[in-house]
Amino acid sequence: MKKNDRKGKNRVIEKNKITRVLATDCGSTTTKAILIEKRGEEYRLKVRGEAPTTVEAPFEDVTRGVLNSVREVEELSGINILDGEKITKPKKGDKDGVDIYISTSSAGGGLQMMVAGVVLTMTAESAARAALGAGAIVMDVIASNDGRLPHEKIERIRTLRPDMILLSGGIDGGTISHVVELAELIRAADPKPRFGTGYSLPVIYAGNKDARELILKTLNDKSALVVVENLRPVLERENLQPARQRIHDLFMEHVMAHAPGYKKLMDWTDVPIMPTPGAVGLLIENIGKTEKINVLGVDIGGATTDIFSVFSGIFNRTVSANLGLSYSISNVLAEAGEANIMRWIPFEIDTFEVRNRIRNKMIRPTTIPSTLEELKIEQAIAREALRLALEQHKSMAVGLKGVQQERTISDAFAQTLTGETLVDMMALNMIVGSGGILSHSPRRVQAALMMIDGFLPEGVTRLAVDSIFMMPHLGVLSEVHAEAAKEVFEKDCLIPLGTCIAPVGESKPGAKCVSVKMTMPSGSTEDINVNFGDMLLIPLAKGEHAKALIDPEKNFDIGAGRGKRIEVEIEGGVAGVIIDGRGRQPFKLPQATKQRIEALNEWAHALDIYPK
Repeated sequence: MKKNDRKGKNRVIEKNKITRVLATDCGSTTTKAILIEKRGEEYRLKVRGEAPTTVEAPFEDVTRGVLNSVREVEELSGINILDGEKITKPKKGDKDGVDIYISTSSAGGGLQMMVAGVVLTMTAESAARAALGAGAIVMDVIASNDGRLPHEKIERIRTLRPDMILLSGGIDGGTISHVVELAELIRAADPKPRFGTGYSLPVIYAGNKDARELILKTLNDKSALVVVENLRPVLERENLQPARQRIHDLFMEHVMAHAPGYKKLMDWTDVPIMPTPGAVGLLIENIGKTEKINVLGVDIGGATTDIFSVFSGIFNRTVSANLGLSYSISNVLAEAGEANIMRWIPFEIDTFEVRNRIRNKMIRPTTIPSTLEELKIEQAIAREALRLALEQHKSMAVGLKGVQQERTISDAFAQTLTGETLVDMMALNMIVGSGGILSHSPRRVQAALMMIDGFLPEGVTRLAVDSIFMMPHLGVLSEVHAEAAKEVFEKDCLIPLGTCIAPVGESKPGAKCVSVKMTMPSGSTEDINVNFGDMLLIPLAKGEHAKALIDPEKNFDIGAGRGKRIEVEIEGGVAGVIIDGRGRQPFKLPQATKQRIEALNEWAHALDIYPK
């Protein structure tokens, strides 16, 4: 396999000769290193090490943290990888060294972009999808019709200082005046990049091909202008890949090249460094497309929550840049509201005390819960962060706006320009969770319930978590050696939690909701009845499968229609099979404080969530 390196040379990577892989992920606070080794005919994780990231003062050199994390890998594995500050390659018959070294990064704030398009709900939205899919945080979306005056847009572009700008607008052969006006606004703003004051800000033009000449005249002397294929050549089709590829290239050439220590790191790696969210997205996209399933992935961090989805083969990613559980935990409170946070806390506590605990977490972001009470509060906040992030994702993961849909006579006069969300929770096959609150829950069933409460899956949905934050490493590895990445992902990274069965509908508390007849791996059968408002846990171990006949009551739908039976194969996991009889559309918690706390504790007891 050939990979183009930063200097335009071709590096030949022979997959059949790869027996040992070193991968690092330079996060905003921690640099994680993993060593993957071929054992017999399969690739497996050998050891993992980590160290504080060193992109900021006093070190201002990201390679310090990389070297420290790799030294821990050396100590744990007994394999010599470093020769001073060089990552060594194995010599013939030598047991030391690694065949390839790869890395991802979100240190220094990751990749921060501004996008601009002619129509806010069409080309500007396509540009945002292209940037998000490449692993960027979209700082702002500028559009001709966004309601801001020209001087306000110029001021906004000037003050944000993004790493690069993606400019789009117009279908090929359409009007060119609006996109040229946007280019003139960028020229007038003359924005400076975040890193490296001595170079021009990269601007990618991915709009109407007829406007290229005028865009070149307008921006060529004021920016590092790059022209790629139109994001929206016709209304009915998006062409995001060329822009995404160029974003990756410019991320390496400009952003990383000027970040502290990255030039040295780039010389060490065998393939270009990839933005961390882009690598995770690549892995989720591969799961959806290779298994031909609808999948939803979430990475909930200290500052942001990223959601990735593949529905009907279409990949989308959103970044909720103000929804995290440490640095931006107060924003979760502000956006969700006190009442929504308090509704998940299973004991009586004053809202003033909860606010103070949230503030303490924000000013001491690296602390972890030290009591069971603190853990319950933090997991309550996580549920709301997940809920809000999914709402934002649903609004972004939509069909192409502005495209006329097939319609009947009856709705001929009700044609809308807004696309419908692609996120269909009933059609969802799998949820994959990552991030400290999910990956490091004291009990895996806690992660399962947080995802169920936050996302409210419908029908039959598999649940899994990333065991130790390996998804970024495996995402970039999939570009080099897809088979090795898949093996390690399935055998060492992904922990199956089990399956959630959630009927959609509502009834009176205590009324029958669903009955399930399960044929267990042993051949025995179990008849299970769950009433509306109840939850039940059925043990089914990791690697075990059971056949289930699911009969919802007439008011409930499990995927085939109201009251209609389905027959499915259920996958087990470390949590088991969770039957959620609390209903959907709408999902309601009891209003009265006493009844709500009783219900939360009953569900926690039924699923064995916390120590008794």
